Amino acid sequence: MVVEYIKSPLHELISFARTGSMWPVTFGLACCAVEMMHAAAARYDFDRFGIIFRPTPRQSDCMIVAGTLTNKMAPALRKVYDQMAEPRYVVSMGSCANGGGYYHYSYAVVRGCDQIVPVDVYVPGCPPTAEALIYGMLLLFRKIKKNPYKPWSPELEYPNRPKSIDDKFHQSKPMQIDMISTNSPSQGGAREF
Repeated sequence: MVVEYIKSPLHELISFARTGSMWPVTFGLACCAVEMMHAAAARYDFDRFGIIFRPTPRQSDCMIVAGTLTNKMAPALRKVYDQMAEPRYVVSMGSCANGGGYYHYSYAVVRGCDQIVPVDVYVPGCPPTAEALIYGMLLLFRKIKKNPYKPWSPELEYPNRPKSIDDKFHQSKPMQIDMISTNSPSQGGAREF
């Protein structure tokens, strides 16, 4: 009898299907991408978890950002994210993608890809091992099973987030650099208006 086997609600069936066939798009930017490829190779074998890398964002439902994200590459990251179908998930892999990493104080580096796209799972390390990436993907599977529909709204979760990539780079507050600053006791500094 077919009725005996269909006892679970529809959302449990949907979450099972989504966790059993995760198709990430590769967005490898630096040395973390080598570890991401290592996780997909024969020793760790992402395929056994149903994780198959796709070449285009329109075929994928997850994006693994691996490496240093620069200001010049940030619009491309946002464009790839916008081309993905809903529900879409983002895994930030490595300390450079999480918060800028070793190049945090560089003028050309975005201090975390979560300033450009919403991140679901952070995988720490420099570079993180293949085991850490697999564990991060398993955490993403657990998150999907808890909430398969992901009713995400950028206004609810990130009220100060720019609406587009152009807003991030053009709506910053002007800075004034003085020889004597009133904000700090030391000589020199920057003030925001």
